[in-house]
Amino acid sequence: MTQHVSEVMTSVPVTVEPQASVTSVARMMRDEDVGAVLVTEGERLRGLVSDRDLVVRALAGGGDPNQTTVAEACSEDLVTVGPDDDLTLVVQVMREHAIRRVPVVDDDQHAVGIVSLGDLAIERDPESALGDISAAKPNQ
Repeated sequence: MTQHVSEVMTSVPVTVEPQASVTSVARMMRDEDVGAVLVTEGERLRGLVSDRDLVVRALAGGGDPNQTTVAEACSEDLVTVGPDDDLTLVVQVMREHAIRRVPVVDDDQHAVGIVSLGDLAIERDPESALGDISAAKPNQ
C-alpha cells in the first residue's frame, strides 16, 4: 500500500522569521524539542536551519549569537516534497541530496510540514536502532 508524506510528517512545523537571532532560535529548538526549524517570510518558505547549522555557520564563525540572524545560518537551497507525494520519493530525495530533513510544501509553496529521517525510520522500521532512538523521549 502506498504511503504518503502527510501520514508521517510533522504537520505543525516550528517556524521563525529570517531576522530572528540565533540565540532565540536555539532556545526555541530546546523548548520545542526539535532539531530543525523552517525559516519563513510571511507565508513563503525561505529556508531551513538545523541545530548543526547554528553551530557550524553561526557559532563557529565567532559572531555574536544575539546579533547573528537565522537568515545568516539557514540553508536556502531547499529540496521540498508535497504532502501527497509517496514516501519512496522522500527516501530518494534524502539519499540523492544527503539530507536528513525535508520541508513539506503545498501547491502554493507554503510550508505545511517537515519530514525527517527519524520519522521515516519510525514508520518503516520501528525495531531498527534508528527507529527505536527516534521514538524515544529525550532525557532532559
